[in-house]
Amino acid sequence: MAAGTVFVVPAATRSPATATQLLAAAVGAVPGGTARPGQEAMATAIERAVTDREHLLVQAGTGTGKSLAYLTPALLVDGPVVISTATLALQNQLVEHDLPRLAEAVTPILGRRPTFAVLKGRHHYLCLAKLEHADEEEPADTLFDDPPRQRWLGEAGRLGKQIQRLRSWADKTATGDRDELDPGVDDTAWRQVSMPARDCVGAARCPFGAECFAEASRARAREADVVVTNHSLLAVDMLAGRHIVPPHKLLVIDEAHELADRVSSAAQAELTPEAVERAGRRARPLVTPAAAEAIVEAGETLAAGLGETPAGRLTEGLPPLLHQAVTLIDAATRAALETIGDVKADDPDPVRKQQAKATLDELSTTAQRLLEQAAHDVAWIEKSETGGRRALVVAPLSVAGTLAGNLYTDRTVVATSATLTLGGRFDTVARGLGLPVAAAAVPEQRSGGAAPTSGDGWSSLDVGSPFDYPKQGILYVAAHLPRPAASGLPAAAGEELVTLVTALGGRTLGLFSSRRAATQAAELVRARTDLPVLLQGDESLPILVRKFREDRASCLFGVMSLWQGVDVPGDACQLVVIDRLPFPRPDEPLAAARAAAVDAAGGSGFAAVSVPIAAVRLAQGVGRLIRSTGDRGVVAVLDSRLETARGYGAFLRGSLPPFWYTTRPEAAIGALQRLAAT
Repeated sequence: MAAGTVFVVPAATRSPATATQLLAAAVGAVPGGTARPGQEAMATAIERAVTDREHLLVQAGTGTGKSLAYLTPALLVDGPVVISTATLALQNQLVEHDLPRLAEAVTPILGRRPTFAVLKGRHHYLCLAKLEHADEEEPADTLFDDPPRQRWLGEAGRLGKQIQRLRSWADKTATGDRDELDPGVDDTAWRQVSMPARDCVGAARCPFGAECFAEASRARAREADVVVTNHSLLAVDMLAGRHIVPPHKLLVIDEAHELADRVSSAAQAELTPEAVERAGRRARPLVTPAAAEAIVEAGETLAAGLGETPAGRLTEGLPPLLHQAVTLIDAATRAALETIGDVKADDPDPVRKQQAKATLDELSTTAQRLLEQAAHDVAWIEKSETGGRRALVVAPLSVAGTLAGNLYTDRTVVATSATLTLGGRFDTVARGLGLPVAAAAVPEQRSGGAAPTSGDGWSSLDVGSPFDYPKQGILYVAAHLPRPAASGLPAAAGEELVTLVTALGGRTLGLFSSRRAATQAAELVRARTDLPVLLQGDESLPILVRKFREDRASCLFGVMSLWQGVDVPGDACQLVVIDRLPFPRPDEPLAAARAAAVDAAGGSGFAAVSVPIAAVRLAQGVGRLIRSTGDRGVVAVLDSRLETARGYGAFLRGSLPPFWYTTRPEAAIGALQRLAAT
């Protein structure tokens, strides 16, 4: 079924069914499907939370079947329900598999077939207004490329062919959704035919408003029982006053541990030389030559300021040249906006005029925010390792207040994930999501206090996992290794890695704290064994994961995106190696700023910020091992601090599944050798 499809059926009175009945029907429709106690407990708790108008945090371990656990009570809600996910993979699973199967199974009980739709940001959809002028646009980064014009001419032929294919596809597609374009096009081509929300003039003023794919997707969402969206769009919706996602009574946030970071990203803004150049190019036909030149000069000053300022957090405000550049950008963009004026329905080209205004307005707003230097914002310089990307970035120090004020009003919120408790408690995650936490709050019990803005309370529930972790897996901590110090892979940790991998004969997922460490590990294992080693970056991630899954002798080594993005059940992955505890690096600006703020208030920034971040990342990485009831294996952590560090070592272990625990190398090696023999 294509993403975005909605089954349209006549409206009917909802049946007085229960979530338990719907869940039983859904499970029974799957060959070999069996009831899971945690799944049933979760469905019942959500049904009760909706009735009581109480927010709910649910930790549901891998294998619980949490998708059906929240979808079944969602179908009993009077009105639309919104499901938000962090990853495209989960969104596709819901729309392509879980929802169609569920709709089929519960139709006899409900007396109607439930409807569902996908809601994505505007830029995911083909824009017919942009497509009309696609051939006339050049890539936005031409001014600062070297050599710019020659590169553009070299790319033009390939880009033109992709645009022509998009034109042909536009005549056939019913949704305009990029994910349905096969084969796809690159990002440069897609930018020529898609419209970011800030650039859109609105259906009423657009000559293609009646045919707009993005508007059609919103119309489908307004009529559906279940709307599936993503955290990024949910964050934009909250920041924009909640007028994008249809009104609803129940919001389910899956992969909820990712939400605060996505809201931070949505509230983040930046200035780059390329963006300033693009704004000047778009404004040039609409302003005086002097006004256009002022924008160009501001962009050049920004490029110079970024060139002389090292990457990292700006703790003492903007350096003089950057302050000058930001001031020039603010003045030049404001003057241009005043000259352009309002977008009117009778403008010759309202779309391009709106694009110019939107780009200028975004730069002006960001410049003013940076000049304000508010205590609640963090600014930093970001540069790519290759030297191509240079940006002046600003983001909020915390989004807990934003979530408290915008997430919970006029709807029940259910937040779920496999990693919501840290150190055995919900407190840290609840605070990060903007929920009030009493001083003596206890996991799995009703919290004290009322939810912000709505006056409703919240409760928490850990439904566990159907996996028998103590019998299925071992958590081995190499406590005899020296405390890791320098970046990269320490020699002793490398020797331990080779010993473990050799004992099993491959089947190893290596999760490393840096690209340098991953590369060193790959080179070492290749030199010391005959095992094939797949290294992230050598090929696309889906291809690497497929090869890893197909070759039992192989190892897959990589960095942070592998800690959450790999699902390899079975005996292809029986050893997960983690080189060191995944604390945020000192050069991660937001984490460093948040820790410094806690320190300044008399607390421990390390305990309040760095340790919880490490706990979530570590739990996600460890969770790669056991993905089904038949899985067996070992998680090896080559960082002795997990055993030896007082306080946070026990906290981190308490955030992990209850594997059989050991610090004895011979126990881990013996288990791996027995697995190798099977």
